[in-house]
Amino acid sequence: MSDDQTKQHDDCMQRFIDLANTMKDEGVPVNVVSWSLMTASAIYATYSVTGNSGGLNPSGVDKVVDAYKQNLTNIQALKKAEDDRKRAES
Repeated sequence: MSDDQTKQHDDCMQRFIDLANTMKDEGVPVNVVSWSLMTASAIYATYSVTGNSGGLNPSGVDKVVDAYKQNLTNIQALKKAEDDRKRAES
């Protein structure tokens, strides 16, 4: 990703998190917000590949699942590193 796309990515991500927190603050259970975002992500991932016609074939589904898993793995590693750093500072 270019620097501009990275900034756009970070800004969009923050907007989604802000919206999710707004829904939570309105009383929607966190698990419902989370699953709704995941469903929306799956719908939009399909759209980003196929447009409004058709859907992903099994190999396309696997590619999206693998990308999501890699992203989740990276996020968890960052969270663990941050937790370790905070413990070391205490």
